[in-house]
Amino acid sequence: MNYRELDTPALLIDKDIMISNCRRMQDYANRCNVALRPHTKTHKMSRLALLQQEIGAKGIAVAKVGEAEVMAAKGLRDIFIANEIVGEEKLRRIRRLAETIDISFGLDSIPQADMIEKAFEGSKKQAVVLIEIEVGEQRSGVIEEAAFVELINHLKKCSNIYLKGVFSHDGHSYAAENAEACKEIHLKAQERTLRFARLAAEAGFHLETVSIGSTPSMMHDFPILDGVTEIRPGTYIFMDASQGNAYGSLERNAATVLTTVISLPTPERVITDVGAKGLTAQTRNKGFTATKGLGLIKGWPGVSIHAVYDEHAIIYDKEFHDSIRVGDKVEIIPNHICPVVNLHETAYIVSNGEVIEEIPVDCRGKLK
Repeated sequence: MNYRELDTPALLIDKDIMISNCRRMQDYANRCNVALRPHTKTHKMSRLALLQQEIGAKGIAVAKVGEAEVMAAKGLRDIFIANEIVGEEKLRRIRRLAETIDISFGLDSIPQADMIEKAFEGSKKQAVVLIEIEVGEQRSGVIEEAAFVELINHLKKCSNIYLKGVFSHDGHSYAAENAEACKEIHLKAQERTLRFARLAAEAGFHLETVSIGSTPSMMHDFPILDGVTEIRPGTYIFMDASQGNAYGSLERNAATVLTTVISLPTPERVITDVGAKGLTAQTRNKGFTATKGLGLIKGWPGVSIHAVYDEHAIIYDKEFHDSIRVGDKVEIIPNHICPVVNLHETAYIVSNGEVIEEIPVDCRGKLK
């Protein structure tokens, strides 16, 4: 059926654009002689993770143990949880996953290492970890070189832990003022990550993996430095309004939310049937990914969502108002696609205007 026959709100994915995005990033990884490990927290669908592997990806990344469990059950066999995992219950679940798949996860402290060592006591397999390096995002990860050396020396005494590598996330690239500033962040983040990898080598560790990633740093064919072995972008598969701003076009945007006009209460105000519970209220307000409003109206340059309530989007634009009627359907390009996908149970794959597949968002809501 034609996608405009769908009930709304509905998450739409343009198949041709999505596949083109996947191939473009895979080609970039291939040219740079690094593995591509897509971060699947963007789409949260095992069906699309398998598609990314078919195109050439080497395993996947996830954010949560629950996501890893779903992906493993659907046939994904090489999974990295790009997050610090803390707590006996979560570590027990990882230990169980390790019996059947290659599973690794993030580490950044000695207390966490002690928890892992205890949780994997008696296991046939060691816990496989990568140490996160903080590269400027001001989130998790090791900051000081002395703390890193102390941590790796501690790992030498841990018989149940195998240090596979180091990883970093230059998420502050989203706030870069322009592409040149993004390139500088991208290169400095790699240099810092590689410096910590050399410290590990000097301490006697032979690291398999030096992993970096964020989509803004990888949309402009910036160089990957020698020593980096894999990249972990995520948003590239769908893109969104903020990514479109970063590369100056919405042509690569594969994902939209279909919504119905339900009210035209004033000469300028338009109300549709998707709000914060189907679109989020997220904005990006700094740098070359900064967005106007709470989402863009596809096909209407300059028209954006002014506000959202739980179930309503509010748009103010007289020309747009005068061109539509109650019952018409429009598409919204979200500011940040990752949390939007998490709000939908199903994604509809569209090609040439026709719905060709309905895919469950099977990692939706996996917060633990």
